[in-house]
Amino acid sequence: MSTIGTIIDDNPSRTLAPAAVGSQVALMSIISVATVVAFNLLRPKNKVIYEPKVKYHIGDKSPPRISDSLFGWLQPLYRTKEPELLDKLGLDAVTFLRFTRMMRVLFSCIALLGCAVLIPIDAVYNVKNVSSTKRDVLSMLTIRNVQGSYLFAHVAVSYVISGLVMYFIWHNWTHILRLRQEWFRSPEYLESFYARTLIVTDVPRKYQSDEGIRAIFESVQVPYPTTSVHIGRKVGRLPELIEYHNTAVRELEQVLVTYLRGGRIAKERPTIRIGGFLGMGGVKRDAIDFYTAKLRRTEKAIEDYRQEINTRKAENHGFASMAAVAYAHIVANILRKKHPKGTDIALAPNPKDIIWQNLNKSTAELVRNRLIGFLLLVLVCFFNTIPLFVISILANLSSISAYVGFLSRWSQASPGSFAVVSGVLPPAVSALFGFFLPIIMRWLTQFQGAQTRSSLDRAVVARYFAFLVISQLVIFTLIGVFFIAAEQVISEIGEHASFQQIVNQLQTLPATINQTYVDQASYWLTFFPLRGFLVIFDLAQILNLIWTSFKTRVFGRTPRDIREWTQPPEFQYDIYYSNILFMATVALVFAPLAPLVSFAAAIVFWISSWVYKYQLMFVFITHVETGGRLWNIVVNRLLVSVILMQMLMTLTIGLQYKFRSFMWVTTVPPILFVVIFKIWLDKTFYHNFMYYIPSETELRQAKIHSSRSDDSGHRLEKRFGHPALQSELFTPMLHAKMMPLLADVYKGKIGSDMARLDEYGGQKMEAQVIEGGLRIAGIEQRDLEYDPALYGRDRGELDWDARSVASAAIFGHNRGDSASVYHQKTHHYAGSMAGGRASPAPSAFERYANRTQMNPSNLSAIELSRLGSSVDHLPLLDPGYNPGEVPSQDPRALPRYASPDTMSRPSSRYGSPVVQPPPRFGSPAPLQYPPQAGMQYSPVEGYREAPLHRPYPSRESLTQHSSRDSVSSSNVAGRGGYRGY
Repeated sequence: MSTIGTIIDDNPSRTLAPAAVGSQVALMSIISVATVVAFNLLRPKNKVIYEPKVKYHIGDKSPPRISDSLFGWLQPLYRTKEPELLDKLGLDAVTFLRFTRMMRVLFSCIALLGCAVLIPIDAVYNVKNVSSTKRDVLSMLTIRNVQGSYLFAHVAVSYVISGLVMYFIWHNWTHILRLRQEWFRSPEYLESFYARTLIVTDVPRKYQSDEGIRAIFESVQVPYPTTSVHIGRKVGRLPELIEYHNTAVRELEQVLVTYLRGGRIAKERPTIRIGGFLGMGGVKRDAIDFYTAKLRRTEKAIEDYRQEINTRKAENHGFASMAAVAYAHIVANILRKKHPKGTDIALAPNPKDIIWQNLNKSTAELVRNRLIGFLLLVLVCFFNTIPLFVISILANLSSISAYVGFLSRWSQASPGSFAVVSGVLPPAVSALFGFFLPIIMRWLTQFQGAQTRSSLDRAVVARYFAFLVISQLVIFTLIGVFFIAAEQVISEIGEHASFQQIVNQLQTLPATINQTYVDQASYWLTFFPLRGFLVIFDLAQILNLIWTSFKTRVFGRTPRDIREWTQPPEFQYDIYYSNILFMATVALVFAPLAPLVSFAAAIVFWISSWVYKYQLMFVFITHVETGGRLWNIVVNRLLVSVILMQMLMTLTIGLQYKFRSFMWVTTVPPILFVVIFKIWLDKTFYHNFMYYIPSETELRQAKIHSSRSDDSGHRLEKRFGHPALQSELFTPMLHAKMMPLLADVYKGKIGSDMARLDEYGGQKMEAQVIEGGLRIAGIEQRDLEYDPALYGRDRGELDWDARSVASAAIFGHNRGDSASVYHQKTHHYAGSMAGGRASPAPSAFERYANRTQMNPSNLSAIELSRLGSSVDHLPLLDPGYNPGEVPSQDPRALPRYASPDTMSRPSSRYGSPVVQPPPRFGSPAPLQYPPQAGMQYSPVEGYREAPLHRPYPSRESLTQHSSRDSVSSSNVAGRGGYRGY
């Protein structure tokens, strides 16, 4: 039996032979080239898969055309630059592509540094000082056998690498911040209703009403009032019923298409087993009859359930709209840490981003789910050690072959095949198990209560990254140390050593730890070629093609399948970011130890940057635009990777000197530099990254939306009401050529009718009505694919008020209901309990007057409310009001909003000087609708501009504002005349 020295020297633990690494690199390179060739051949004939965004896009944001030539897709990738990408793809996609570009350039520099500096030093040292029997081609290029002063070349390079990472992060942070501030100022964002809406969570029970939400804002004296408020409504099990119904529709459609595939009735009717397990037991039923009856019962249950919505209680969350986007950001920034009345107030997410079932959960449910989710996550981590052991065994085949008979015979009889298997299997098994981990992580995170998909993405990136680092690096290394200890014990037992000799031999274990994790570099050299192949394989989408072809020929595809299949798929930012971050962490950790790993990573990052650029330009879409919100999350993890690299360097130097000297201290300063750099980043960039910081000019010119326009259209409850209150039920759809066969499928009389399909934008289609009233719509061949115009409407952000008005009919307009969403006329006032107005300060009337004078037809688009109509006969200013005085406070009055005018005058309150409007603002000449007789009107003031407000007052100013007697019972807030929609 081999001695322990022979095992360690000739077959290092967990080290793959250079032949194994070479075979993996060669195999993956050949397969990758073949995949690229297949992609070039398949792309021109399968554009619905490889170029769906050419047909399906929003407005004029179509990608550039690609020629059908073999490499015609490369030219648009090279010519399309970031400004055009920003316009067509959005900031989330541009942020991701900038991150991939940063990775490829950063690791190109790191690889060049390591290969040009460290590899020659390590190779020279090994040639001069290490016996040829104790080294191989790969170990010569690492720090494994290097000792003495040569080690500090690696320490110096680690300093340079840390500096490079911090420089690239700073450089790209400045660009991302500029792009995000431009996104905040873009018309698409400024005209989006959700951008000027605030979400209020953890609302106490006594404030769970529209009046309660309004009272919460009144209590904190924010500088800008709300234009409308809405408390969430409990919908009970309605979302589950709708999902249950729609799933049943899909099942019925699939059963019918399979039964009538090819326009012919199959010999046997499809059946389903009810109550069985794995095809055993249960009762066999006719599948068509079963799903048809299921649909009838579900539709009746949903109809009955919706009749009870008015009696449902309020939820513990609500929403409040502001008059302008800038106002919403200022108020959210002021209240971000205040928790008025125990609530949390923040900028509202896009309604399409909200995970409604989590938003509606109580605090007790969230606490319980988080605890259960944490325990399940620990369980997943525990069971993940099983595949890690499998991977370790496969990666260690060359070492354990000395103890396993058939492996020893295999390695001697066919060293070539043994090397191929040793190089290919470990990363392949790792990738197989890694495929399911993100899915599990995402499910667990959603189960724990993530309220938006964007926050879910951020949590998945953080947790999946930590999971990969802990399991694939830390635990993987510990398993390697375990293998070394096991080898030593087995070797000593084979040599009939005493127990004391075995214990003494284990005392040398720390000396071999350094070699253990350095030897892992060989495994990671087989990992990166596989990752590169998977990136290219993702480009080819061969599995998607195979599955679609198989399903079409074997089961048939329903019209709904075809419609959904033709739409561009969503890009999974969380998974792609996590994989890139993990590769970057591995490459950074081994950069000063084994520079070839960073070189392999640089190649993969170059491939990834071009492949992902193509996919985001032509294939994938962003589910909901968040303005690059994931950027700071991934940058923070990248800095953590730098710290891990330095900690491993500290361990390496300490083990080389056995921690008997303080040489390891030389590796500590970069860790401190990174921590200081992170603190500086937060103070410099984070605040401006999170909030829109308007200038004084932007505040004056802000587009102001009136309380009347928000209330009269019920915009807030339409947009932020639960989707279950608005969503239409699926209507079963079938290919038109199969419709005549329904008479042979169903018994009884079948009638004809028209069915309104929400899937087709409310368009009515010919349908057949079977017994029981179930409608099945027939879809012609020309209508199977998703309509590009309808896709643009559904993905668009600015036309929500023109559709989905079902919630207005569902909501009860019962004024006696404390949770009613019906806005009474008194709700136009901010202090409905104290008499204050809720409308924001009016926008510039001059703009309205100029537009209407130039084009009178604009009156229908921009409506100026007549001040004498409805409740607006109230005076804008109290007859005794003196602009130069601060009105005395009525101690009986409840807190309410101060006048925007009075807030903009005293410079001591918000640190803003008095800004006199230009004389043209005071001219009453262009007024189209002068005030009625008897109303107080100042010819100097006219119709006011938006109030000028310093968005970030000092702490002292805020204290003065909260305690100043600045409110009275007088009505000092004017209604905005401009209906800026």
